[in-house]
Amino acid sequence: MRIAFLVSVLAMALALGASPLRAQAVSPFSGPGASSAPVEISADLFEITEADRQAVFSGNVIVTQDDFRLTSARVVVHYGPAGQTEIETLVSPGPTRIDYAGQTATGNQAQFDVAARVLKISGDVRVQNQTGTFTGPELVVDLARGTTAFGGGGGGRVTGVFTPGG
Repeated sequence: MRIAFLVSVLAMALALGASPLRAQAVSPFSGPGASSAPVEISADLFEITEADRQAVFSGNVIVTQDDFRLTSARVVVHYGPAGQTEIETLVSPGPTRIDYAGQTATGNQAQFDVAARVLKISGDVRVQNQTGTFTGPELVVDLARGTTAFGGGGGGRVTGVFTPGG
């Protein structure tokens, strides 16, 4: 029961993380809300470490909801003192791919701060959709404020290639 509840809470939090790629009509990366459709998470292994207040999905992790799909080798869920109902962060510490609404975002790692509603993808970030391709060291989507920042930082540059009529 406890594991099933944590999986459902993780799924809801990940669904919130999916929403920046949802509202393509407003902006390629920002938009409100999350779907209420069922979320499916599959992995080769699921472990909970109560002392560290974390749960780990590892091995071919796939999270799907509607047309949202996140794939990674590992997803770590950190939760607060109140237990597994108090999800603080979701971290994909390795290469991550998010496919959503005709867009693909990839990076070397991703993190979603649930309370702040901030999704950060970093390390060789690439976002591609029918209107173009953006690359850079870091993408930060603040769902609470409705902002998106593609940062160059650390000497890196942000590059955009736009496809006319896309």
